Amino acid sequence: MNAMGAHTDERMQAQLATGEMLQILEYLEDCANELDDTIELNAPNPVFRMALHVIRGHLEAKITTPTSLIAASNVPYATANRRLKEMVKAGLIDQRPRTKSGKSFSMHPSEKLLDQWARTSGRIRRLTETYFGTESATDEGRDYYFGGSYMSARSIQPIQVLPEPLKVAGGIRVLAHGDPTFMVMENLKRQFEQVIGTQIHQRAFSIDRLREEALRNAERKASRYDIIALDLPWVGEFAAKGVLMPLDEAMQIDRLDPADFHTAGWKAAHWAGRPYGVPAQTTPELLFYRRDLFAKAGLEPPATTDQLLDAARYMHDPQKGRYGIAWNAARGTALGHTFLMTLADFGQPVLDLPEVAGGFDTDGLAGGAYRITIDTDKGLLAAEYLLELLRYSPPDILSMSWYERVRPYAAGKIAMAYGYTLLAPYFELDPTSAAFGQTGYLPHPHGPGAGNVAPVGGYVMGIPANIAPDRLPAATEALRVFTSPEAQKLFVQNGSRTNPRYSVAADAEVRRASPIFEAVDAMSWRDELQFWPRPPVPEITGIIQICGEEFHDMLRGLIPPREALRRAQTRAEALLERSETP
Repeated sequence: MNAMGAHTDERMQAQLATGEMLQILEYLEDCANELDDTIELNAPNPVFRMALHVIRGHLEAKITTPTSLIAASNVPYATANRRLKEMVKAGLIDQRPRTKSGKSFSMHPSEKLLDQWARTSGRIRRLTETYFGTESATDEGRDYYFGGSYMSARSIQPIQVLPEPLKVAGGIRVLAHGDPTFMVMENLKRQFEQVIGTQIHQRAFSIDRLREEALRNAERKASRYDIIALDLPWVGEFAAKGVLMPLDEAMQIDRLDPADFHTAGWKAAHWAGRPYGVPAQTTPELLFYRRDLFAKAGLEPPATTDQLLDAARYMHDPQKGRYGIAWNAARGTALGHTFLMTLADFGQPVLDLPEVAGGFDTDGLAGGAYRITIDTDKGLLAAEYLLELLRYSPPDILSMSWYERVRPYAAGKIAMAYGYTLLAPYFELDPTSAAFGQTGYLPHPHGPGAGNVAPVGGYVMGIPANIAPDRLPAATEALRVFTSPEAQKLFVQNGSRTNPRYSVAADAEVRRASPIFEAVDAMSWRDELQFWPRPPVPEITGIIQICGEEFHDMLRGLIPPREALRRAQTRAEALLERSETP
């Protein structure tokens, strides 16, 4: 599949960013309208107007039909239809069948027309600067012409239709997680179908069912899916069990621009030094807090676990229906994640990983030489911290998991909540929420002697190892499109609050959408985004489940903290021993 970036250096140098191309296009449309309305005998140019219309559709990834092109021409139907046929014959417009019968077409600018338009846009910009502004003009003056400020902000272009539609029987089939980001993708399905030129079929499951379906799919002779989403901690298990194909066998990795991904998210997609997925959403767990309530109380945002407990104690007022903090405390997977992240807040991973600058080294995990580190002094500090949190939590905290902890925060019943950024739409996009426009974002407050950590969560998208060979080229191209900067920006513009790429976080429109992107970007540069709190070893799901069961019993008062630590350590060690047995 030939991508737009595969053309000559001359072509690449001539191309402008799509944002500026669209502004020049709008400028020319406005000029044409003024001329048509001002000079009485002036006649519209149907070829020019239809060219502008089809290019706009391409740049904005919208369907363009022969009918819409004819309507845009501003000339009688017969004249426009004749000129349209001439444009097709001249190789300026490509037609794609929209139905199996081949009687309905979508219209697309050809590579020839796109090349001409890119060069023309550059010449128009330079001519305009020559007559109405100069290269030496002030920054303020240059900003007026064709989006100078927009370009200086490193704006990402709108997603573009592929030059050729993907050819794959039945369309692209995706197995995804039922979270807000993947639901945004589902809502944009028609637009992405236009981009890749084929249908998209997406199945979404809860986290535990998603893992079960992915493992069940790996047992089939041929995969039911072309692309699979997986939680970051599963990478080691899915790689070791042959669920996923190493990406470097499926495609050229440099096409993904790996340096653009947040370092922690990209490293977490690797096992034994090889990438097995592409970050689709990098969503660290942060501390959400109500800035207005803290300001009213004269409290500083908490940087340490002690400061957080002090703030939770102050904010906790059950008589008035307000509680200090919400977190993942439901039995099993939810609480298991919480314990591993809390252990990291006190400076220790759940495995005996070697310490390095900025955290702990996970590069050698594939060798299998790791041991469980739960029943430790820092493990005791983490367990006792959870017991303290319990005192300032809502009464139903022991059944709260991913979404349940954020909903009462959005409703104004909770002053603080640990939550993934992907859950921020619950209050960021709801003007009726008490937390709307009043939420601050922090990495996890740290324990004594430890540093700030924002544990990285989220999902990567990979290719099943048992995919049918004839489907592989289309699957890899679709994977590239779905994880591209242009797609990630589109997700943000439609409500997502996750982002795996530096370039997207730097985009001016993305930063205006939410303060969360600038906050997370800063954490990444400070090396606070870390994935070692949930090391992606094959046994991690079992370790998380064990911790979620034993520490739930502790929170219920059935066993003391030291007993919970001892039991979790013993069970996790037995799990490792079983996995090491041939």
